Amino acid sequence: MKTRAITAFFFTIVMLGSIFLGAYTFTGFYLLLSVFALAEFYKLIGTAEVKPHAAVGLTASAVIFLLTASYHFFAVDTKYLLLLIPLVFSVFLFELYRKDKTPFTNIAFTFTGLFFVTIPFCFYYSLGFLSDWNLYNFHLPLAFLLMLWASDTGAYLFGRKLGAHKLFERHSPKKTWEGFFGGMFTSVLVSFIVSFFFTEISFLIWAGMAVLIVSFGTLGDLVESMLKRSLNAKDSGNLLPGHGGLLDRFDGLLIAAPIVFAYLYLVLN
Repeated sequence: MKTRAITAFFFTIVMLGSIFLGAYTFTGFYLLLSVFALAEFYKLIGTAEVKPHAAVGLTASAVIFLLTASYHFFAVDTKYLLLLIPLVFSVFLFELYRKDKTPFTNIAFTFTGLFFVTIPFCFYYSLGFLSDWNLYNFHLPLAFLLMLWASDTGAYLFGRKLGAHKLFERHSPKKTWEGFFGGMFTSVLVSFIVSFFFTEISFLIWAGMAVLIVSFGTLGDLVESMLKRSLNAKDSGNLLPGHGGLLDRFDGLLIAAPIVFAYLYLVLN
C-alpha cells in the first residue's frame, strides 16, 4: 500500500505537470505516453505467442499522434494522413516473409493496438484544443482527469463499504453496482466543483461529461480486464510499482476519451 501511494503521488505530479506546463510539454508527454502504452500492449499480446509488428505499429502510432499535433499547431492539411498508407500495407508485406502459422492474427493485433491505445490518446490530447483548434487550453484535459480519478476513488470507497451486487463478475469480480454509482456520485460532485472554476461551460455540460467518463471509463476498465484474463496476466506491465502498467492506469481513458470528445464537440460547436 505504501509503494502504491508513493507511485500514485509522483504519477499525479507528473500528470498535472504535463497539463499545466503548456502545449509543447503536453504534446511531448502524451506522444511518449501513447507510444510506451502501445509498446506495453504489444509486449502483453506477445505472451500469447502472437507476434504483432511492433516496429511498424509504434512508428504508425508516432506518425498518427504527430499529425494530430501538427493539425492543432500548424493547421496541417489532413491529406498527410495518406502517409500512413505505406505503413499500413507494409504489415501485410512483412508477414509474407515471416512464415508464421497465424499471419492474420499478427496483422490483426498490430492494428488492434493502434485503435485500442493510440487513437484514444489522440482524442484525449485533442481535448486540449477543442475550444480553439490552434490554441491550447488545459481546462478540458484537466477536468477529464479529475473526473476520472474521482470516479476511480468513489468506486473503490463505495464498493468497499457497500458493495454487494456484482457489476460484471466474469471479468472483474471486485466491481459492484454500488461502487459504480458511488463513482458516478463523486465524479458528478467534482464536475460541480469544476464548474465554479471553469465557467466557460455550464454545470449541466460538465455533469454530462462526468456521466460519460464514469460509464465508458468503467467499460474501458472491463475491456482491459477481459484482455488480461484472456492472457492469464495479472497486470498489463510493471512500469508503475504497486499499480501495474500504463494500460492498468489508463484503461478508463481508452473508451471514454473518444466518446467524451464527440460529446463535447457536438454540444460546444
